[in-house]
Amino acid sequence: MPGPTIDLAGEMKQSGLSAICMTFAVDYQKLQNPGDAYERFLNGLASMDKQLEQNHMKRSLNLADLRSAHKKHQPNVIQSVEGAHFLEGHLERLGVAYNRGLRHLGLLHDNDASVPLGDVFTNPAVFGGLTAFGADVIRECNRLGILVDLSHASADTVAAALKVANRPVLVSHTGLDSRVGQNPFMANMMRPRLISKEHAKVVADAGGVIGVWTHLADSPLEYAQNVRALVDVIGIDHVCIGTDTKLTPGNNRPGGGPGQRPGGGPGKDSIKHNDGPPGDNHNEGPKGDNQHNGAPNKGRVGERTNEAWKDQKAGFYYAVVDAMLKTGFTEEEIGKVGGGNFCRVFDAATKGH
Repeated sequence: MPGPTIDLAGEMKQSGLSAICMTFAVDYQKLQNPGDAYERFLNGLASMDKQLEQNHMKRSLNLADLRSAHKKHQPNVIQSVEGAHFLEGHLERLGVAYNRGLRHLGLLHDNDASVPLGDVFTNPAVFGGLTAFGADVIRECNRLGILVDLSHASADTVAAALKVANRPVLVSHTGLDSRVGQNPFMANMMRPRLISKEHAKVVADAGGVIGVWTHLADSPLEYAQNVRALVDVIGIDHVCIGTDTKLTPGNNRPGGGPGQRPGGGPGKDSIKHNDGPPGDNHNEGPKGDNQHNGAPNKGRVGERTNEAWKDQKAGFYYAVVDAMLKTGFTEEEIGKVGGGNFCRVFDAATKGH
């Protein structure tokens, strides 16, 4: 704590992203005792506090903050956490998190919380979708002004959550299950994390937004085509960029050394499904995501934001915009996918708070 200093502002400038959803998770290592998840959560926030201070950056708490920072060309972040494990059944902890700057909550992650919130789409369904505590968490997020992210949730969990939520939701990183890429290993690993057209339409019909993963695209052009495929299903107003990647070099991640998942420090940043405003660089990704194969900043395709694709020369967002233009997207459409759609649901979640 807080780990080595990272050049977050410099990496963001290179990426072309003016804001990211910076996130981390607490369930990468086994939680041995009650309170472990909460301690890791608080440690992660403290570590991020220090990194932001060292980079002369701030968190955006609402859309006005995002716009102000963007106008001043100041990189900034939206604080996220992936998985509500830190609550451990204590709803009042959401208020503590909110006061620390949390404005984006991933309800679920890879492992079930000690007090479960719902069925995770990569685990056997045992809760019938959303749990009663999960429903309470969504209501409290809506009350406080925290954007609810339903990534990692099963279709039944999403359907139940949408009946509870009174503000639009986000599914920050996934993709259509018809777009599995050319790598059989990656396709097999990622397929359970993808959603059907019907699932996507349910989210869009409720006013939500879905972020498209980079993980199944071998080039920026293929990524743009994956974005186009989802747009063709749910419309341009409901799609965003959801990288779920690491923005900073692997050897310099706070909370862990190379090839390790941090136990509570950052290590995820989120260019969250957006651009200028937000992007989602969850430095999470599927299991085994830190396979550097001897190269500290390399890994599988789509793992590192500014090195997502082979022979990538431009920063992430510059490469994506170029590919989207070549795919036939207009400037207005790129603005929506690159930030506008995320900003709409972020504003709806945080407005009035």
